[in-house]
Amino acid sequence: MTNIVLNLLVLAVLLAVSWRVLRRLHPGPVVGGALVLCVLTMVFDTLMIAADLYVFDEDKILGVYLWGAPLEDFAYAIAAALAMPVLWTVLEHREAARAAATTTEDAA
Repeated sequence: MTNIVLNLLVLAVLLAVSWRVLRRLHPGPVVGGALVLCVLTMVFDTLMIAADLYVFDEDKILGVYLWGAPLEDFAYAIAAALAMPVLWTVLEHREAARAAATTTEDAA
């Protein structure tokens, strides 16, 4: 299995699991965060590859590079940009529900 196939599968599962929360979020901050993470990925992946910190198996990547970073590496930045706001929102709602339950119990 090539890296791009694995990345697309992970992104599809992430979207399927988090779609209910994602559709309620404002797209601007999520897209902006994804763009910032992709630019950082492009810069630092290029530097790490140039420093020979890691090498990609040419049989497992598409061979498409943005600056010096393989296209497949951007899936991680996109996954983080989608997952972190979803996780933050879910945990925030969970904490609010827990606080409301505690307040209700204290009042009784």
